[in-house]
Amino acid sequence: METKAFQKIYTKITQITKATCSLQATGIGYEEMATVNGRLAQVVKLSGDNVTLQVFSGTEGIPTNAEVVFLGRPPVLKVGEELAGRFFNAYGDPIDGGPAVEGEEREIGGPSVNPVRRKQPSELIATGIAGIDLNNTLVTGQKIPFFADPDQPYNQVMAQVALRAKADKIILGGMGLTNDDYLYYKNVFDNAGALDRIISFVNTTENPPVERLLVPDMALTAAEYFAFDKKETVLVLLTDMTLYADALSIVSNRMDQIPSKDSMPGSLYSDLAKIYEKAVQFPEGGSITIIAVTTLSSGDITHAIPDNTGYITEGQLFLRRDSDIGKVIVDPFRSLSRLKQLVIGKQTRKDHPQVMNAAVRLYADAANAKTKLENGFDLTDYDERTMRFAKEYSNELLAIDVNVDTTFMLDKAWELFGRHFSKAEVSIRQEFVDLYWPK
Repeated sequence: METKAFQKIYTKITQITKATCSLQATGIGYEEMATVNGRLAQVVKLSGDNVTLQVFSGTEGIPTNAEVVFLGRPPVLKVGEELAGRFFNAYGDPIDGGPAVEGEEREIGGPSVNPVRRKQPSELIATGIAGIDLNNTLVTGQKIPFFADPDQPYNQVMAQVALRAKADKIILGGMGLTNDDYLYYKNVFDNAGALDRIISFVNTTENPPVERLLVPDMALTAAEYFAFDKKETVLVLLTDMTLYADALSIVSNRMDQIPSKDSMPGSLYSDLAKIYEKAVQFPEGGSITIIAVTTLSSGDITHAIPDNTGYITEGQLFLRRDSDIGKVIVDPFRSLSRLKQLVIGKQTRKDHPQVMNAAVRLYADAANAKTKLENGFDLTDYDERTMRFAKEYSNELLAIDVNVDTTFMLDKAWELFGRHFSKAEVSIRQEFVDLYWPK
């Protein structure tokens, strides 16, 4: 961080905790950056002339007479086309061995777009994952999380979305990634030849946890540049928001704030909403769509993090391992895209809603048949056919490793219907049966 000439240097710290320090200073702004004994810090609390700074790398070894220099601005990111294909840390500095980016400085963490300047989301954004595009189609400007247990391959899923999604720019915000996960993303993007449209901001487990709080704002500032200034379709992938919330909790506890549910700060809802509400469709073109990962503790959907997330976002995508096929699928029962009706049957094939509904109904019949089997009841011929259908449906259309376009998915669903059921059993509207039923 650069400093300006004749900046006032403070050398009297009045209080030091594990992550913060306090001092008397004037003319300081909230979220302003500073250096404390050479370490980066940020203003997190103002009370008159009493200023509390959050030291990102911790306060261990900082004396009370340490030099504190305020930089006169909040964190910034230099934006430009040079961002494409690069990996950065939480401060926006390159970590890929490439040169520093030259461009216009933009303050991070600004307000979301005024509702009167938004357009209702109305454009399809295909992810290339069949279980999403068929049953829970996404729309540009939407915000939606993946809910997944920590042992599920959610980082691999996000990498596949990044490679397959029909978007001009993909921006990855990685929080608390292991070095293996970081190298996985880097190698996958590089080997696929897709780096020219992907920008990554990464905080690993070797970095201070508090730095994670900067990553979403860095990613979204870059997204706003490409979406608003360049009128591009931007997809932002954030993983893992649970680790982001844990960092919020660390800061809150070290500032002696009274914790709320599940030891989370009372401001958790606002902190998450500040990020998710950056999703937007601009009337002049350009959009920001947010897909985030929220890991669940023992599948607990009532925990404060997924609970608050569900109130903010427009649906959710559940990952679970299907025991019948041994693959991770997008669960059609617990997943929901609340905006899919804006595009399915309009920007996709006309029979998309009918095929989707019939497939989910037959999948539900298979779940009922499986319950009957597990409880020792006799199965009917229809039950057995639904179970065979469900296994093929999961393997060929719900599994995350299936990469097909929407038209092929609909054709494949019709093929599965015709293989196992009669027209009457599928009960799709007659005009679509006549038009698409396999001969």
